[in-house]
Amino acid sequence: MTEPGAVLLDEGAGRAASAARRLFALPGALVRTARPRQWIKNVLVVAAPAAAGRLASPYDIAQLALVFCLFTMAASAVYLINDARDAEADRAHPDKCRRPVAAGQVPVGVAYATGAVLAVLAPMAAALTCNAMTATLLSGYVVMQLAYCVKLKHVLVVDLVVVTTGFLMRAMTGGVALGIPLSRWFLITAGFGALFMVSAKRYSEALQMEGRGGATRALLDAYTTGYLRFVWQLAAGVAVLAYCMWALEAGGMEGGSLLPWRQLSMVPFIGAILRYAVFADRGSAGAPEDVVLHDRALAVIGLVWVALYALAVADL
Repeated sequence: MTEPGAVLLDEGAGRAASAARRLFALPGALVRTARPRQWIKNVLVVAAPAAAGRLASPYDIAQLALVFCLFTMAASAVYLINDARDAEADRAHPDKCRRPVAAGQVPVGVAYATGAVLAVLAPMAAALTCNAMTATLLSGYVVMQLAYCVKLKHVLVVDLVVVTTGFLMRAMTGGVALGIPLSRWFLITAGFGALFMVSAKRYSEALQMEGRGGATRALLDAYTTGYLRFVWQLAAGVAVLAYCMWALEAGGMEGGSLLPWRQLSMVPFIGAILRYAVFADRGSAGAPEDVVLHDRALAVIGLVWVALYALAVADL
């Protein structure tokens, strides 16, 4: 017969072992809450330096790697605070219930505290290692995204603008950190290109949910598919026009170039927009990173664009 004291000791040891396992698993659960799959979006910080031909210097590359890490910290802070705030609602959702905070793998208080630390640390580190404008952009991004989580995602059209602005701020931050003047055509192309992908994703979600009811995204039921189709078509047109204006701004062939590479890069850029529009029109344009990474033709078009643009920067 087992002694009561031995049973209590076994139960205590079991609880201690369980607590230890949760403690060791906590760092991994925090990383999962920070959405590593979404970090690829932060590669946009190289957009402005790439457009200016500033990717050859080791110092510039090191600075961009730092900016990528800082923006990842800022974005992770938003995800952590958002999941902590939505923990109760996520537990009732068939998919979101698997998120670490909703599943109890990350305590709500820990998620809030970690998110708050990252939200403060990212702009402070930017001010110390980059410049004041980079810190301002990161601070603005965090404040805007937290406002989106709390209120703005429930405001029609404003939700599209906020998500689009988040992409645009990524594209701006790398240039600002390196002190690169940002072309108006670059900003228009980046902004409307982002709006194109965001509205195409919303359109795809609306098509998939049409007739089912109970949309999983705030405001999705308030948009009509016709309106979202109009938005992504308008955004695609403006992005193409702005890119062409930027490419033609130099006039003819540059320096001693054999061919007008900058102008020729319009062809794969327009091809990429048209290819992405195929998925948007079918209603299968989900997360932009998934579309770009899983469509081989789009990847090839992207590589052709990179090659032509690299030739333009190298002035070959």
